[in-house]
Amino acid sequence: MAKTKIDRTVVRNAAYRSGEFNLRERHNERKNESYHNGDIDISRADMNIHFHQNFTPDGKVETYEQTFNRLIEEGKIVKRGLKPDAKVFDELIFDVNTAYFENNGGYEYAKSFFEEAYRCALKEIGSEEYVLSAVLHADERNKALSEELGRDVYHYHLHVVYVPVVEKEIKWSKRTKDKSLIGKVKEVIPQISHSKKWPMRVPMERDGKTIQLNSYSLLQDRFFEHMQQAGYEGFERGERGSNREHLSDLDYKIQQDKKRLAEKEKELAEKENRLKLADMELEDVQTHIETTRTTSTNLKAEKERLEKDVSRLRIYAN
Repeated sequence: MAKTKIDRTVVRNAAYRSGEFNLRERHNERKNESYHNGDIDISRADMNIHFHQNFTPDGKVETYEQTFNRLIEEGKIVKRGLKPDAKVFDELIFDVNTAYFENNGGYEYAKSFFEEAYRCALKEIGSEEYVLSAVLHADERNKALSEELGRDVYHYHLHVVYVPVVEKEIKWSKRTKDKSLIGKVKEVIPQISHSKKWPMRVPMERDGKTIQLNSYSLLQDRFFEHMQQAGYEGFERGERGSNREHLSDLDYKIQQDKKRLAEKEKELAEKENRLKLADMELEDVQTHIETTRTTSTNLKAEKERLEKDVSRLRIYAN
């Protein structure tokens, strides 16, 4: 059994602009030929599981952008009121540290766990039609735990890419001819809005008082409670007020990066010392060259003076 810190559920949400569809898709759907993350084992890509994909009429998998544009065309989502550089799609990542799955059945347990986590995601998103992709990654090797156990161990986590949609009430303005309609709801539109979907502060009643809580903190609560109610146990809620990812592999990578940094800094210091010594030696050589050049010049002048003296003496001798 793997040694572990306290097992904790973690869910993160990130927002992206339209120009980043391809970037997220290539990573999540394993469309890259190579990865900066050396722990991704491409040979295991077929073990990744899709809980949701979208398809074209002829049966081909839609790209994230194709699905997004289709939803726009069908009127299922609207961009009304968005700025040109607005963030138009989000990504939820559901996670628990690797050892939790290793100690509870590995791959098969992870499939069941994240299938339930996907149900939690749908409750947060509001409708499955807004989901661009939902994929369980099972191909990322946990280096630290693999070295601890002496065999390959993989870290499981779920990526859910979706369009953040809220119901936006459009009311009759003062310009309407029927003044009795002013201020009343004209229509409700499915508006794309990350900021309204995930506000920085949400008013909540606690102990008879209204307090403001971060929407992501409430998301952490709901994920933890959903999985507990579904019968999954043996973990705690992610730490409050922390963005910490509770993965031993992350700790390992940080330690390795620090170690490599220390080694590089030591190597740099040694090279700087060697460069200083080389500069000093070069300076000595240059000084020696200048001294030799001066001595040579003086010797030549002395030689010329002596040659003149010899020539003059020879004339007198004759």
